[in-house]
Amino acid sequence: MLGTLRKIVQEVNAAKDLKAALSIIVQRVREAMGSHVCSVYLLDPETERFVLMATEGLNKRSIGKVSMAPNEGLVGLVGTREEPLNLEDAASHPRFRYFAETGEERYASFLGAPIIHHRRVMGVLVVQQKERRQFDEGEEAFLVTMSAQLAGVIAHAEATGSIRGLGRQGKGIQEARFIGVPGAPGAAVGTALVVLPPADLEVVPDKTIDNVEAELALFEQALEAVRADMRALSDRLVNQMRREERALFDVYLMMLDDSALGGEVRKVIRTGQWAQGALRQVVNDHVKRFELMDDAYLSERASDVKDLGRRLLAYLQQAHQQTLVYHDNTILVSEELSPSMLAEVPEGKLAGLVSVLGSGNSHVAILARAMGVPTVMGVVDLPYSKVDGIQLIVDGYRGEIITNPGDVLREQYCALVEQERQLSQGLDVQRGLPCETPDGHRVPLWVNTGLLADVVRAQERGAEGVGLYRTEVPFMVKDRFPSEKEQLAIYREQLQAFHPLPVTMRTLDVGGDKPLSYFPIKEANPFLGWRGIRVTLDHPEIFLVQTRAMLKASEGLNNLRILLPMISGTHEVDEALHLIHRAWGEVRDEGTDVEMPPVGVMVEIPAAVYQIRELARQVDFISVGSNDLTQYLLAVDRNNPRVSDLYDYLHPAVLEALQRVVTGAHAEGRPVSICGEMAGDPAAAVLLMAMGYDSLSMNATNLPKVKWMLRQVPLSTARELLARVRSIDNPQVIHSVLQLSLSKLGLTRMINPAAAAIQPDGPGPGPGLGVHR
Repeated sequence: MLGTLRKIVQEVNAAKDLKAALSIIVQRVREAMGSHVCSVYLLDPETERFVLMATEGLNKRSIGKVSMAPNEGLVGLVGTREEPLNLEDAASHPRFRYFAETGEERYASFLGAPIIHHRRVMGVLVVQQKERRQFDEGEEAFLVTMSAQLAGVIAHAEATGSIRGLGRQGKGIQEARFIGVPGAPGAAVGTALVVLPPADLEVVPDKTIDNVEAELALFEQALEAVRADMRALSDRLVNQMRREERALFDVYLMMLDDSALGGEVRKVIRTGQWAQGALRQVVNDHVKRFELMDDAYLSERASDVKDLGRRLLAYLQQAHQQTLVYHDNTILVSEELSPSMLAEVPEGKLAGLVSVLGSGNSHVAILARAMGVPTVMGVVDLPYSKVDGIQLIVDGYRGEIITNPGDVLREQYCALVEQERQLSQGLDVQRGLPCETPDGHRVPLWVNTGLLADVVRAQERGAEGVGLYRTEVPFMVKDRFPSEKEQLAIYREQLQAFHPLPVTMRTLDVGGDKPLSYFPIKEANPFLGWRGIRVTLDHPEIFLVQTRAMLKASEGLNNLRILLPMISGTHEVDEALHLIHRAWGEVRDEGTDVEMPPVGVMVEIPAAVYQIRELARQVDFISVGSNDLTQYLLAVDRNNPRVSDLYDYLHPAVLEALQRVVTGAHAEGRPVSICGEMAGDPAAAVLLMAMGYDSLSMNATNLPKVKWMLRQVPLSTARELLARVRSIDNPQVIHSVLQLSLSKLGLTRMINPAAAAIQPDGPGPGPGLGVHR
């Protein structure tokens, strides 16, 4: 049966549309089960009735005509109960309904299984037999398995049909909605332009060569061509992005250097492999290494390596690139967008971005946030190859894509785009103002950094310090551990850029799921593995060199704060403090006059929440990593679009943990900051302020919105709101109460402009709007 199932799924996957897919299903399942009839009924969201959409064995003229409500017939019973129904004598069941046009009176036995996709009942798969027959457990299991396997296939085929404007009964479906992950906030209405990768590395075969030097020369030409492309793309963005932001393309150029991809490919060519095969081998090795990493920012570098590999391959193949026509308000769509694809759009044409793969931590998302381009990532169910040229709405707040929007929805989103433009202009005037509530409570707003591009954005938006600087990047771009001198130069640049404001540098957070190419680690469960402080304590030589570099970099500036990641207990803090003091003593002995910087603990593991007072006694400050703490508390990967709706930092358990941290740290007289997506959410920031967080650290883009919000809400009002939501046990209700309360204060537009402007019926889409996730 397993082989049969696999063949059916493969055949359905290759179907050209929904009608063909359903026809294949009923034919193949009837054959596999040896039954007289197999039929598929799909739930029409407009009429809320199960409609016969395909059959093998019944009268085909009844297709599209026979339908039943959820409270009618055996099909309706299977759909409402959401479980299989196996009847030897169907006619004797009280819910049996007779349809003369199907010839159904000839069939005695009935076996039906619901087709469910992401909790949504999409239809019912039915087999019937002329004579009385009790389908056995194996047959029932096969039909249930078939339904489960086909649910996603039908959803995908249904979506394709919707985009082509073909409804189940021949009617045009105006709108279909697809769920992804928010990449960059904002909304856009425009025309989809699908961009395909320039070349496919996966199909490149191995091939031996005789003339190694000629092959090396060919590869050198390709390298120079791609370098020229990168420089040209950077120059094209000169009027759209600052020099520091365009420095992201320097990362690509660095990857092409002799010490990175370029050098490795040459080594493989010298073994007798042709350039294309050597390129495939090196790129795949790098991609696998990056994809193993848990850190979402670093794992997304795999897509950058793929993009470079494809571009090099295109030149090696002397392939002609796709000819693209960029319309006004272009929505760029691809299976996996790259920064270079984004850069090729003529200035003033780009309205939004959609990527089937990737997350909010990709370079594309980072660039999009810097440029203010609404972006949705991880739209895994979008049949992207079929959307070219159609109208799209990009909702970067909700992480949603709407295809072929109707006039009403299009007008609502166009109005929202104009509101956002006006809102952005209004925020500019308050950059120099302090973040202070109407009743005089002051909340410093800090930024998270990792790239040089973050510095200018942070300063222009009025950041009062750096709450988190990720030190991993210098280690990732090298083929060896960076020296103390190299690290010192990088850290000094950050500290000087923000002086005299504080800069919180997190010690090296690699290992386990973030292996360095020169320090490989393989583990069965990297999420709970050897990483962060666990690695650096086991390798004090790494920790000491980094700490010495940080201390020396702060000479004469004294704005350094050291943050310890992945702390799960007091013993780790004791060991880390011992090493930091040792490094400080060594640096001072060498003649560097530097003060001992404040040292803090990062609370991102639940264990740290329950030891907060003990940990606070050991250090100078506490910093909560809201992203990881939420993921660990709820056991949800927030970058996985299939479960991302379960990731919710307003979950009662998360709120309780966050309050516990503040209360415990303050009891020991220690300040507490929080970094991550939650701190950058204006509505959530109100609750964090009420809890007592001393500072909030966020993406620079969100800082003006958070400042505006906190300047409108008195601390007393925030505390009343916090008390109200802490008594609620459902995260969805917490969202509703929070939004309603802030709406009454006239602040809805800043919470989520899309929510304020677009009002679908209920929590999901309005009538007739298919949802695909």
